[in-house]
Amino acid sequence: MASITSVSYDRTKELKQFDDTKAGVKGLVDTGILNIPKFFVRPAEDLAADELNSAHKNIEVPIIDLSNIGDSIRRQEIVNEIRIASEEWGFFQVINHGIPLSVLDEMIEATRLFNEQDLELKMELYSRDGAKKVIFNSNSDLYTSQSADWRDSLRLTSFESNPDSSDLPPVYR
Repeated sequence: MASITSVSYDRTKELKQFDDTKAGVKGLVDTGILNIPKFFVRPAEDLAADELNSAHKNIEVPIIDLSNIGDSIRRQEIVNEIRIASEEWGFFQVINHGIPLSVLDEMIEATRLFNEQDLELKMELYSRDGAKKVIFNSNSDLYTSQSADWRDSLRLTSFESNPDSSDLPPVYR
């Protein structure tokens, strides 16, 4: 017999209420919530299946080495490595990219500052419109995934070689 809470649970309504706050996961945390919303909780059977499938694997994140990327043959190899890592893993680590550590540290600091700034500033960027160059939201697949991930994302998209920095949040400029 189904419990009263499972019968009366309206997932779409709860997702919309969360999304309409434009505050994301950090916004939930900042309100002092005591219980994680149901749409963030993965069903126990999914967790058990994942545990069985990964229990005996030696996991190593794909590493893409950009050394000698100027060589056309090596460049094609790198492109292929990225394709495989993206298809099979969805992410990868890049080494020998030539980006100074100070720049990476500044990027991490800007991300921290972005997430800690006043909510009103982040809300201006909150969107589900994939055509925008700058989007802040929680879970791009919020309405289609079986369970949401406990994360917020800031997506910066530019296909221009010299993007207009005014498109970026001030902490990233």
